Amino acid sequence: MSNLSAEGVIKIAVVGDVHDLWQPLEDRLALQSLDIDLVLFVGDFGNESVELVRAIANLDLPKAVILGNHDAWFTASNDHKKQCPYDRTKEDRVQQQLDILGNIHVGYSWLDFPQLNLSVVGSRPFSWGGSQWKKEAFYRDRFNIKNFIDSTQRIVDAVAKAACENIIFLGHNGPSGLGSEEYSICGKDWQPIGKDYGDPDFAEAIARSYQMGKQVPLVTFGHMHHHLRLNSHRTREAIVTNDMGTIFLNAACTPRIIHRHDGYYRNFSIVTLKSGRICQISLIWLNSQHQVISENILFSS
Repeated sequence: MSNLSAEGVIKIAVVGDVHDLWQPLEDRLALQSLDIDLVLFVGDFGNESVELVRAIANLDLPKAVILGNHDAWFTASNDHKKQCPYDRTKEDRVQQQLDILGNIHVGYSWLDFPQLNLSVVGSRPFSWGGSQWKKEAFYRDRFNIKNFIDSTQRIVDAVAKAACENIIFLGHNGPSGLGSEEYSICGKDWQPIGKDYGDPDFAEAIARSYQMGKQVPLVTFGHMHHHLRLNSHRTREAIVTNDMGTIFLNAACTPRIIHRHDGYYRNFSIVTLKSGRICQISLIWLNSQHQVISENILFSS
């Protein structure tokens, strides 16, 4: 925690969609080399990959996690249930992941970090995205949530219970209202191309947090990968700032680990705050010696 000085400097690493690309020892050493105060995981660890989630839970750094749609891949979707590689009548891997994570899973919940003067509040976990209410039975049976209105209220309740006035929102998918182009931060990049695919319940919860007098410097998420599916000529917008001064960060730079002839390279999104305000966000790549070999500054105040 050496970054938290008298000047109130905090360094946060956001880990984009993992998709089975997590190396427990190497990623831990990389994070330690970066002198990180807090690690945020936006989910999609794998297709109900219990052991990988266990490895994340065992990371000995302050952290908060939200689970993504792939983390309920065989359970929430009727289309995928027939592909399930295990007997769902004998084990519940979604619940196993939730049990392993415990209170560090902030979906529909919150986690206070008083030493950092901030609370992390999670949006709707396991989100597939979009303006239509999906996976009705899953959300009804798991969370007693029946629609976007219920979902918004559950997130707002977590905001109200959070101890700190500074709120960082952690989602799997981002909120609606941030653009409808294919390259927008939550834009639909498959056929038919274009449409705001953000979560309306998340957007409404953020708006109500402002009304509650909360400070929201950062909203971070993944799900919509930086590489566009049908357009190789540009990448997705990773940063949006709204009129309230909140910065929205899409951290889904995939694949997050690549293997080349000279070793492994891994990326993190690094958010630096000073006195509760964001002063820089960058996407960095580290080599196998945990040296930063590339830094793309996405935001600088």
